[in-house]
Amino acid sequence: MAFLRIIALCRYGRKPSEWQYPPSNDNLAELLQALYQQQFCCLNCPDNQGRLADLCDYSKAKVAVTELSLSTYYSTENMLPGKAGAVDAASLPTTTQVIKCQIGDVLISNIRPYFKKIVYCHSNCGCSMDVICFTPKLPQLSAYLYSALYADSFFDFMVAGSKGTKMPRGDKQQIMTYAVHIPTKEEIKVFNALAIPILEQIENTHRENIRLSSLRDSLLPKLMSGELDVSELGI
Repeated sequence: MAFLRIIALCRYGRKPSEWQYPPSNDNLAELLQALYQQQFCCLNCPDNQGRLADLCDYSKAKVAVTELSLSTYYSTENMLPGKAGAVDAASLPTTTQVIKCQIGDVLISNIRPYFKKIVYCHSNCGCSMDVICFTPKLPQLSAYLYSALYADSFFDFMVAGSKGTKMPRGDKQQIMTYAVHIPTKEEIKVFNALAIPILEQIENTHRENIRLSSLRDSLLPKLMSGELDVSELGI
């Protein structure tokens, strides 16, 4: 794949002969995090250091629930632990409006102990009040923001600053003091050339898994009942 060839040529990584590419999304996410850590995690370096507030804001916009679907609504219930993304919601909320999210936003569970639940928004969507929506100040910072928030150190920072079950206003202000490297335009350009194809591949794999699961669930009962005979297909 093209994005794998790009990564192999990355001057921040290993030599091409040393790269391996496991197919699962978990490994793709870890690859993205390894690229981020290698390029940007020098927090003891004095140059270009800032706070999370320099990179993003909390989303305050609202969207009508009628504009959402089970695949575009997120709460802490349908977000998966271990930074494994999310599944479709079981139902939409009974409220009329929820927090509005847009492509490139990052969603993180707002419920202690957070279980390291994080989702990158590949489409416009909405989330409940038990989810924090981080909106990058610039669209080109979206992959970098997701990578920064994906790091274990960020979740440790969230938990350390929490005083209760759910984040009150003071704790959210504390979150925005998280120390980050403020990347230059050139650094973002180099990082995005690697990171964005990985994020796109993660989403494509996720959608393909949904499609194949749906196909399996549709065909398996017919195979079990004998309604569909694969011998006729020459298999």
